[in-house]
Amino acid sequence: MDTLTFLGTGDSMGVPRVYCSCTVCEEARTTGRNRRLRSSVLLESGRERLLVDCGPSWGWQMERLGERSAPPLLITHAHYDHIGGLPEYADACRWLHRKGTVYAPAEVADTLRRMFPWLENNLAYQPVDEGLVWAGWEIAAWKVCHGRNGFSYAYRFEKAGYRMVYCPDSISLNEEEKRPLHDLDLLVLGTNFFKEEAPQASRSVYDVTEALELAAEVKPRRLLFTHQSHGIDLDTVYPLPEGTAFAREGMTVPLRREQP
Repeated sequence: MDTLTFLGTGDSMGVPRVYCSCTVCEEARTTGRNRRLRSSVLLESGRERLLVDCGPSWGWQMERLGERSAPPLLITHAHYDHIGGLPEYADACRWLHRKGTVYAPAEVADTLRRMFPWLENNLAYQPVDEGLVWAGWEIAAWKVCHGRNGFSYAYRFEKAGYRMVYCPDSISLNEEEKRPLHDLDLLVLGTNFFKEEAPQASRSVYDVTEALELAAEVKPRRLLFTHQSHGIDLDTVYPLPEGTAFAREGMTVPLRREQP
């Protein structure tokens, strides 16, 4: 059975934020229910593993899994919270005496080459602009609006009639960008706050209220929120419709259609 496991569900700063004494950050420092590493997921198919994104929490996420290898990576965009673990990943590949595989759109790979010109000693970039087939999954990439932070990529996964999208960083998607979100069994969407009060021009990720409006339009069978800031409190009961929830770290989702 294929599964998706949430290794991290935090936003770019993670939770707690070092400077913050809000209720959520203080709870994260104590019981830890709201403690969140940077967002990343693990797709498993049999013995095959694929990591989506490699942020600065990568090493600790691998320790939690008991993982001593360096599975291939699929990168959404070249922002630090999604690629800050690449030097550590490349060093792991060096010690394992093999080249790592990093799947990424060509323009994202070009940015990574400029940021980390030495990494290709130990890893190889593979373009995904024309799609990717991995462990029977057909994976399609497309560019999405990331607000004031420019752009990101989202990925649509299809296998044996099951359809899933992973879109951790987006906001104000236009009709073309929303088209791959229709007819999904699972949509994983980034939402920083339940209701964000910052000016729209300064923002880069949907809030939950906006994400619910998007979901009402594209109608996924299941909706999970990731990329949560300290503006999300997992001890609070939010008014979410059936089939919608906040992803929690360590949560594993079977990727199969439920029988009627």
